[in-house]
Amino acid sequence: MTLLEADPWTAANKARLESAVAAVRTALERRVAGHSPDPGLDPPPGAASSPHAERPSVEDADPRFASILERRPAALDQVVEAFGLTPFERDVLVLCAGVELDAAIGALCARAQGDPSQGHATFSLALAALPDAHWSALAPNGSLRRWRLVEPGPGGLAAAALRIDERVLHHLVGVDALDDRLAGYVEPASAPTQDLEVVPSHERLAHRIAHAWADRPPEAPNPVIELCGPDASSKRLVAEVACQLLGMRAATVRGEALPVDPRELDALIRLCEREAALSRTVIVLDCDDLDTVDTARDAAISQVVEGLASALILLVRERRPTRLRPAVAIDVAKPTAAEQVDVWRSLVGSSRLNGQADLLASQFDLGIRGIREATLEAFGTLDGGVAEDDLGAALWDACRAQARPRMDDLAQRVDARAGWSDLVLPDGHVQVLRELTVQVRHRTLVYDRWGFAATSARGLGIAALFVGSSGTGKTLAAEVLAKELRLDLYRIDLSQVVSKYIGETEKNLRRVFDAAEDGGAILLFDEADALFGKRSEVKDSHDRYANIEVGYLLQRMEAYRGLAILTTNMKDSVDPAFLRRIRFTIHFPFPDEAARAEIWRRIIPAGAPTDGLDPGRLAHLNVAGGNIRNIAVNAAFLAAEAGQPIRMDHLLRATRTEYAKLERTLTDAEVAGWG
Repeated sequence: MTLLEADPWTAANKARLESAVAAVRTALERRVAGHSPDPGLDPPPGAASSPHAERPSVEDADPRFASILERRPAALDQVVEAFGLTPFERDVLVLCAGVELDAAIGALCARAQGDPSQGHATFSLALAALPDAHWSALAPNGSLRRWRLVEPGPGGLAAAALRIDERVLHHLVGVDALDDRLAGYVEPASAPTQDLEVVPSHERLAHRIAHAWADRPPEAPNPVIELCGPDASSKRLVAEVACQLLGMRAATVRGEALPVDPRELDALIRLCEREAALSRTVIVLDCDDLDTVDTARDAAISQVVEGLASALILLVRERRPTRLRPAVAIDVAKPTAAEQVDVWRSLVGSSRLNGQADLLASQFDLGIRGIREATLEAFGTLDGGVAEDDLGAALWDACRAQARPRMDDLAQRVDARAGWSDLVLPDGHVQVLRELTVQVRHRTLVYDRWGFAATSARGLGIAALFVGSSGTGKTLAAEVLAKELRLDLYRIDLSQVVSKYIGETEKNLRRVFDAAEDGGAILLFDEADALFGKRSEVKDSHDRYANIEVGYLLQRMEAYRGLAILTTNMKDSVDPAFLRRIRFTIHFPFPDEAARAEIWRRIIPAGAPTDGLDPGRLAHLNVAGGNIRNIAVNAAFLAAEAGQPIRMDHLLRATRTEYAKLERTLTDAEVAGWG
């Protein structure tokens, strides 16, 4: 098999470079022979008159090269066009490449300069030997030096050794290798492929990007494409598909890795732009993780956006204004629920899902990457012969796990073990809780398939307010809901959410809601009046920004696909605007004596040893369910230490400890007949 048959373009590119090097060799031979580079002079026998006059033709060597190079130009011709090289600048580049590739070129350089030690190219030699010479070819702002195609060594400019950049040399010979100086800044670009999975909504966005670049006027600058939204994986996928449509690659630069020194950053920008031209690459600047205010980093990003002339895609959460460069902002959302159903069926198989795809897509908001990872995790936990019910449960749990890495950094995950039998509430309250679970389960059916979401995008979030004093069962009810719905429950620590710095509270809330969307988690804002309090009269800038935080929270609660539960001891302190947007409000009453007796019956496990416990007398204690649990647990430890079953005297001792903690006096009426 010939080289042409193995890789037609490699053979054609090799022949094109050899032709160019041969022409430069001819020019050096003329110089050694004492001839002028003037193309009007007769060339030495067997040589072309100049590198630009009747050079050896690649097409003459093999006519098939013509059609190959017409479809994909040789690397040398691509470099000439991309960086706007003059004929002389091109020949200087070829001269430097020839020294590295052909020992005869180095020998000719030494002979032409009359010094055996000068077996390298110099600018003075190029000026003397190559036609159409001009001094500006090595100007600092000229293409050869600006784009670091060649580098002059130390010493005077004319006599200094000229070296071709290693990355450029590799490119000329057809080897694709990322510049070492970009390592740590740029994630190597993958070659265009037809195997990318993409949903229709994302494909449409990718076509918009491709048209924004391809349809611009010839002299107009490339607009920077800003892909906005919270889902990083979807934005990356859209960027990759857009590049694929244009036959280009996507190379990612992380915003937090950018140097902040302007000179160092300028050098990086030039290398990135050169890389983009050499390998037909689009630079994707990923700024998704840059949440905190960093003036130096922000300036660095602006310098990249304004200074990089090649195609640029910016991944941001919100639109970023540009100063001079035109920008096209595109909002990227995760695949729609219907698209997620199709992805589930494609990856798992419709027959194996047995109707689970709709349930998974309605509860979990995952992109293609998340669905793929959940599928792999589910299959990894099961053996070969998987029952459909087992597969559905495994997929559900794998989806729940998708958001955990991010959520665990932002909130406390509650291990929900309580069931309906653990709740002691009036029947009406339990019925409302069950109605709440029904709405969470079927919101996609009602909103999307039945069309209720089409009439208004507001008020689609499901929020509940649990009102009651401490220990009345608010958190317990949240656990019951989480267990019933088989969803994760996260308690939001307000001390980590609320910030004294302007704008930081909104960012913290955004991170919480964005992370919770993936796994459909239930968010529990405990003692929420600290954050959801009444908006104040604006007296200064702090009041104004505090009200902005409240407004932002209202907006996110209305848009949140999952369930948000707010608990408070003081309903009157909650902003009325929140109350209007809360679908369920449940008052958890302080338990009366009958309810307390029922709590006592359920609080002590059936397997615990007891002796002579009387729930009726225990119910005389005027405490809430949370305190009853504390007393029961403490009494169990006292009994265990004594090697006895749990008795009334253990409960009495535990009660005194609990009342001391509450700073309350235990009355004789409450403990009458206990022992």
